[in-house]
Amino acid sequence: MAKIKDMKFIEGIDRKVRKTIAKYKLFTPDDKLVVAVSGGKDSTVCLYILKKLGYDVEAASIDVAIGEYTNKNLDNIKKFCKANNIKLHVLSFRKIFGKSLIEIQSTLNGKGFKYSSCMLCGTLKKYLLNKFARENKFNYLATGHNLDDESEAFLMNLFRSDYSQAIKQGPKSKDVIPNAFVSRVKPLYFVSNKETRRYSELMGFSVNYAPCPCSTDAHRRKFRNLLNDLELKNPAIKSCVINFLEKMKLNTKEPAKRIPNYCESCGELCSKTICKKCEIVKNI
Repeated sequence: MAKIKDMKFIEGIDRKVRKTIAKYKLFTPDDKLVVAVSGGKDSTVCLYILKKLGYDVEAASIDVAIGEYTNKNLDNIKKFCKANNIKLHVLSFRKIFGKSLIEIQSTLNGKGFKYSSCMLCGTLKKYLLNKFARENKFNYLATGHNLDDESEAFLMNLFRSDYSQAIKQGPKSKDVIPNAFVSRVKPLYFVSNKETRRYSELMGFSVNYAPCPCSTDAHRRKFRNLLNDLELKNPAIKSCVINFLEKMKLNTKEPAKRIPNYCESCGELCSKTICKKCEIVKNI
């Protein structure tokens, strides 16, 4: 009975992802997808399900060089991709920026710039993944962001009154600018953190379930803890947050398409004269 229940759970998650792809028209079987993978449960589950559903997928992982944590994650994802016949691309902070994430943060701190490791990591990864996806002609960049991640992000936008960012949230990015920005898709948008963990454990994936050692001071953790506390009394709280967001978007006028602006230094898409990546690299 337990095995039948587990099989039904796995089938249910596969069905939930399939429905999300269909409802939001994330991509088609003819599209070429690259999945951003870390070696953790969410991105591994996302990659596995997309491959299982028959999509044309490759994987891209970024080596930020956080000692044994990164080494173990890379080893896990390399073994996974080899076992599932998925092409894996590894991009290295040290090769591209000349330093590891920790070295970059240490250098900047020594010069008086108080960037958090999560901010630095997120900014540089976003730049590398978009550039890689565009240059290699991928139609979409898929990430393993799940229901918990998205509900946390919405609360963060709400608490800082960032309406423009809140309405941009969703399973598919709308800022698609040809030859500049590759659309991001989130197939696990309605799949919870607990569900991805159970799926990963049932499938026996070799993944690292521990949080990144550099994320101890992450601002996001406050909202994660808040939602987890609320979830004890209302198990559906995170789904309620996302359902509210989706209803809000339905009743919101589509924002005008922005005129593309490009970084004067590297030519990548950005909102200011110089992109955040180039600002960071310059300060290093």
